[in-house]
Formats: sequence, C-alpha cells, structure tokens
Amino acid sequence: MTGMPPGWHRRARSSRVVVGVSGSPGSTAALRRAVAEAGRTGVELVVVLAWSPPPVTGRGHWGVPLLSALDVGLDAAAERLRGTLDGAVPAELSRARLSSFVVRGDAGEVLVRMADRPEDLLVVGAGAEGLLRWGLRPSVASHCVRRSACRVLVVPRLAHRRGPDVPQP
Repeated sequence: MTGMPPGWHRRARSSRVVVGVSGSPGSTAALRRAVAEAGRTGVELVVVLAWSPPPVTGRGHWGVPLLSALDVGLDAAAERLRGTLDGAVPAELSRARLSSFVVRGDAGEVLVRMADRPEDLLVVGAGAEGLLRWGLRPSVASHCVRRSACRVLVVPRLAHRRGPDVPQP
C-alpha cells in the first residue's frame, strides 16, 4: 500500500507559541514569557487579543446592534493590542515570525481555537485573584488548561514584577 502515513498533515505543520493578551500586567508578563519561548525555540509567535462587543443601547431596524458600536469595539481592541505589543515586544523580534490577531469572542474559547495544534505552546497569564473576581469572570487560564489540545504555560501573577528571565520559585 502506498500513500502518506496517518496523521502526516499534523506532523508537517510547525509548532508555534500562541499567547493571549488583554493589556493587563498579567497578560504583559505572559507576552514577555512567550517572546522568550519563541526566541529560544525559533518558532512563530502568535499574539491574540480576544474581545467582546461593548453593551449597545441603540438598535437597528431588526433589533440588531448598530454596526458602528461593533466598529468602535473592534478599533479599541486593535489599539489595545498595538499598545501591548509596542510596550512588551523588543525591536529585534519585529524581524522574527510574529503574527497578531484581534478575534471577537470569549477569551478562553478563542485561545483554545487558535492554539489548535498538539505541538503548539499556549501561554496565558494567571489572572486576577479573589473569589469575587473569579465568580464574576471565570479564569481564562483554567479554561485553557482544561480544554486545550496543546501544552499550556500559565505565567504566575508575580512574574510581571520579576521579569521573564528570572526562574520561578
């Protein structure tokens, strides 16, 4: 029998480092760690900012949110992504393989969909502390750890104070 072995298409794809950002200190620490991992391994870095549309008070003819409100939300998310990249990505990385995306949807679901290759590494920040915060907005990191098809690196909350190259305790 001739042909390609089962699963050949998965092995042919190269690995990537996928990182979720939001502009928070924790996501900036995750981005710095992802930059270090991508540089160390020489793989593509994929930076993803997930966004949800803002609450809309005006409705169109059929009760559909006005498109202008969606445009404003998308523009704000794109600007937040640019600001995060400008503040955390060193100039030498601009020559490396870097992709960035603003994707509409729940952050956990978006990141799991983007890091869809078993050989990927998904990097996320640990998020905010406290039961009240968790109750209002479940942890993106926990969602990714439970649902991801690839390895997940959760960057601790204190990493943004120490920097990405300092070993974690």
